[in-house]
Amino acid sequence: MTAVLSDLTIIEYGDFISAPFCSKLMADLGATVIKVEPLAGDSARRHGPFPNDAPHPERSGLYLNLNTNKLGITLDTETETGKKLFYRLVAQADIVVENFAPRELADRGLDYEHLREVNPRLIVTSVTPFGQTGPYKDYKGYAINAAALGGMSNIVGEPGREPLTPPMSLGHYQGGAVAAFATLAAAFARDANGEGQHVDVSEAEVWATLHVGYLMSGYVYHGMQRMRSGHRTPGIYPYTILPCKDGFMSMIAIQGFQWKRFLELVGDGAVPEWYAKEPRFQDRYEIGRKYAAEMDELLAPWLSAHTKAEIFAACREQHIPFAPVRSIDEVANDEHLGERQFFTEITHPEAGTLRYPGAPYRFSETPWALNRPAPLLGEHNAEIYCGRLGCTSEELVKLRQTGII
Repeated sequence: MTAVLSDLTIIEYGDFISAPFCSKLMADLGATVIKVEPLAGDSARRHGPFPNDAPHPERSGLYLNLNTNKLGITLDTETETGKKLFYRLVAQADIVVENFAPRELADRGLDYEHLREVNPRLIVTSVTPFGQTGPYKDYKGYAINAAALGGMSNIVGEPGREPLTPPMSLGHYQGGAVAAFATLAAAFARDANGEGQHVDVSEAEVWATLHVGYLMSGYVYHGMQRMRSGHRTPGIYPYTILPCKDGFMSMIAIQGFQWKRFLELVGDGAVPEWYAKEPRFQDRYEIGRKYAAEMDELLAPWLSAHTKAEIFAACREQHIPFAPVRSIDEVANDEHLGERQFFTEITHPEAGTLRYPGAPYRFSETPWALNRPAPLLGEHNAEIYCGRLGCTSEELVKLRQTGII
């Protein structure tokens, strides 16, 4: 079948997570993605995790997962020859995805203003912590900084303690995903008007919009200020994570019938007397504001007597949307994901055969697919430079000898 994005050619000129994740989302839907790495390679190659904790630039789990379905070349764009080669690639491309500091690309002559002179129909997508404009645009930034500026760290952590940040560089993934959606919107716009454009994605603004923005309405209309509240979300009870016999359960019951059914589980078929006869517990917003810790303690004996699997099975039968907090090993061996054949295997020439996360969505006519493993460093130099740009074998050798590729 023809892949949905098979008519797009994307130059990925980025590093680590945000730009590679953005272009991976489009590569998995059929776009031709040419990953341009410096001669030392993407920094994700050195980040790991590695099999047996043995560092190897071709065996990083992070790099391997983020760069499936891509062609890979090396290029020193800080040289004049390298910059000219990059321009030639851009002239044939639809999209460039990058995540460098704005000033860094401008100094190299590789920012949007320069690239659109090479290709007026080009879409350039920039994913940075603080965006292309504003007082912070030239500051160094990481996922932790973007989460803090976007307001996320203001609401994550225990009261009275230091704020926390979402783990595992989540902000880079959030930024990359939003950038992919915005890039496709720009591609649709170009189909209509024939013009390229610069897509500017700030990871801090992604946090502020997608995850923290809804808190503004509570403040504007009700004067509610959301601060750090530990293992629970303030408001209606329960909206929390609590320990059980062998781990933790995520317990969110927005609808009244969900909470009543769970109490009936706890009371072995009837709402426990300690709840039914206590006037303080009849308003779940009051529980959330004043008595949440007490309610946690009252539920603890029942939770500690049951495993995650037991609680999940009982809640699923009663249509209660509680779920176990799973470890990586539990996710990898999850029965449901196994039944749906979610994970897929890819064989890489250096890393061997590994299991990868599979399709996050399914299209009936233009399916998502993993067709190739992440590229070796410079694996497709000959294919791209000779096949696409028309370099001769002698020119390719010279580029290698002079350290351009």
